[in-house]
Amino acid sequence: MRWEELFADLEAQARSLGRAEEGELSDRTRGEMAQVTLMNRLQAQVSRQVTVSIRGLGDLTGRLQRTGADWLLLQAPDEVIVPLAAVMALRDLPPDAVSPDSSGVVAGGLRLTSVLRGAARDRSVVVVTRVDGRSLTGTPDRVGADFVDLALHDPVEAPRRTEVRARATVSLTAIACIRRRPTGWGS
Repeated sequence: MRWEELFADLEAQARSLGRAEEGELSDRTRGEMAQVTLMNRLQAQVSRQVTVSIRGLGDLTGRLQRTGADWLLLQAPDEVIVPLAAVMALRDLPPDAVSPDSSGVVAGGLRLTSVLRGAARDRSVVVVTRVDGRSLTGTPDRVGADFVDLALHDPVEAPRRTEVRARATVSLTAIACIRRRPTGWGS
């Protein structure tokens, strides 16, 4: 009888320990998931098809080409920069994610302002669509911490002083997407 009581006690302890370990594993899993950002999930989808719901525009489906610190680049069929702040939802996003520690320092640190400064430096014509659905066509002139100044002009004309018909200062939080004309953003 004593052996049976000992084995019963040991089995009860093992069951209790198993439940405790399951709980600890669940807590650890939830804790690790709490560190995963939407950008970590998107980085795992680079080169795959995604459907993004964009504030003011609706759904846009395309191949995710790359991500930055606060933007993503879709081929849909034109290349489109979408600020992360304009992303409302993603449809059928797989649960895959890259580790929060594995994001590249350069790519992960490349912000929307850096992309816009590159377009300004190259004197690229862009179409900036705002979250209210209205679009502005022009060349980024100056890029601040939270705004871009656009020299508005006809897209087929160079942004010479005589061709600029107006200037617009756009808050970065008001941007739904940016398309570059006529060449793409990638490389």
